Amino acid sequence: MKWTTMAVAALLAGCGGAPVRGDFPDPARAHPAGGTYVSLDGLRQYAPGMNKQQLYALLGTPHFGEGMWGVREWNYLFNFRRSVGAPPLQCQFQIHFDAQGVAVGQSWKPATCAALLEPVPAPAPVAAAPAAPPAPLRISADALFAFDSAELSGAGRAKLDEVVAQLGARASTVALTVTGFTDRIGSDAYNQQLSRRRAEAVRDYLVARGIPPAAVRAEGRGSAQPLVECGNAPHAELVRCLAPNRRVEIAGIGS
Repeated sequence: MKWTTMAVAALLAGCGGAPVRGDFPDPARAHPAGGTYVSLDGLRQYAPGMNKQQLYALLGTPHFGEGMWGVREWNYLFNFRRSVGAPPLQCQFQIHFDAQGVAVGQSWKPATCAALLEPVPAPAPVAAAPAAPPAPLRISADALFAFDSAELSGAGRAKLDEVVAQLGARASTVALTVTGFTDRIGSDAYNQQLSRRRAEAVRDYLVARGIPPAAVRAEGRGSAQPLVECGNAPHAELVRCLAPNRRVEIAGIGS
């Protein structure tokens, strides 16, 4: 008799005890059938420590009729679609509660679904494109020299004085490249020589105004890299049209 009483008591305790955590119900019993779709962003708001009222507002009614009060587990059947048109991924989600109805943990079936709650990694920072080097200072050769000359004019020296003033305290630390260009009138050999002599004249003046000699390099490119073409025209008109090609460029001013 004593054994029978103990057995009945054990059986009743087993029937009334809490379900084994991680023992998931049959998905076919879910209501609504097939479970529900849930927002991952919303689901990531879940955390142990939330009470049943909070979880009910966040996730809705459990899908297996556990009820609101006294139960120690809630079970959900969630569906997630990885991309538009892709078949859904189905996961069972079980929340474990303590005696006060506060969430103390959770289980997933399959266990791989737990990765869905992991924080979304921040996108890798996009490396900023390297800054483009400052455009060279472009000065009309006609503002520096008389036509077909490599001797700086008074106006040309005044213009270069402005360049030195622009450099200010950086004048002793810059690295400059002075490049001379001509128009296409005349032979290539002559234009190459003229462009080099003009670049050297500018370099020499900058050095005379305090730029270290080793910091200024001069080169001539003749009629290469024209800014305008102008086609065929009478000589005087062609000289005027090709004026933009006659220039001196100083790289390093803005660095």
